[in-house]
Amino acid sequence: MREILTELTEAVGRGRPVAYTALVETRGSTPQKAGAVMLVYEDGSQAGTLGGGCVEAEVKRRALRLLDDGRTELLTFKLDNDYGWDDGLICGGRMTMLVDPIRSSGELGYYETFAGVLAEGRGCTEAVVLDEEKSGGGRPTDRFLFDDAGAQVACRAVGDAPAGVTDSLQSLSVRRRPYVAAGTSYMPQLKRCRLLIVGAGHVGQDVARLAESVGFDVWVVDDRAEYCNPERFPEARRLMVAPIDSALSGLEIDTNTFCVIVTRGHNHDEEALYHLVETPAAYVGMIGSRRKIKLIFEDLLGEGISRESLGRVRAPLGFEIGSQSVPEIAVSIVAELVAVRNLEEFPEAYRQPSLVEELKASTG
Repeated sequence: MREILTELTEAVGRGRPVAYTALVETRGSTPQKAGAVMLVYEDGSQAGTLGGGCVEAEVKRRALRLLDDGRTELLTFKLDNDYGWDDGLICGGRMTMLVDPIRSSGELGYYETFAGVLAEGRGCTEAVVLDEEKSGGGRPTDRFLFDDAGAQVACRAVGDAPAGVTDSLQSLSVRRRPYVAAGTSYMPQLKRCRLLIVGAGHVGQDVARLAESVGFDVWVVDDRAEYCNPERFPEARRLMVAPIDSALSGLEIDTNTFCVIVTRGHNHDEEALYHLVETPAAYVGMIGSRRKIKLIFEDLLGEGISRESLGRVRAPLGFEIGSQSVPEIAVSIVAELVAVRNLEEFPEAYRQPSLVEELKASTG
């Protein structure tokens, strides 16, 4: 979303009109879920996607028409024989699209605010009115932007959000995915998370690349400058070349920080976990064999780390997908990071077996 909004504001600022299109509601089986966005330009080119297929082509066709007359509309498509996939598969669901043409820089205020919030890494929720009566007075296509504290910071409507819209707004900590309530579509944008990678080897390098592509701000710690450098980690926001102990001592770790321990050896892993396990981090995960992890846990118990703290460590980290190669291992790790960040309930079925219960049994 951040990239789409940046492209939109820059294009319109250069005098290039664009239609902003967004999938704001789905029902039943659909190829894409609410929150997908696409820009359509006068020449028919696009940025982003609504899922492809016949629906996207029809949205683009209507967006070009609306771009000519400047009207904002909600478009609804039933995925039947008219809007099945090009290969003939019929989903049977329903998709509602917002199409909003922006033809001059004077119409950019809402989008500039939206882009600014995301550029700062803050969370927010966009509310799009679908039904006037259910929303308590909002007109269909009215849009309101709320910050992570629930305060309205921008609107593309006449007046502030009606009570029905504000009353149904839920905290980002409670609802992280799009939902519909009170005739309004709510589309959360999560606060940008920091990923601290301890270990700049091959696994750390691939994890950094994938994590940045899905919206994490990457920090890397390693004591080897030949590994922890901009050439190997061009996507990193911060590189810390220092002994693990000194790098992690006093480092700010908050509830928006994810920590991945993938160092080159047992001792370094243990040292990193000692510093991270009792922080308020949203996620702490460590790579390694079950035997190595068990030995580290036993050592940390002996140093006064509680079983409760160790119980929140995901070790071995990553989803169980039978990964063997470094790229596969990185995929399993980043998939777990995304699930923890995005979902209200973590899919336990994919979690690798924990060693905590086994450790309790063996240590009494």
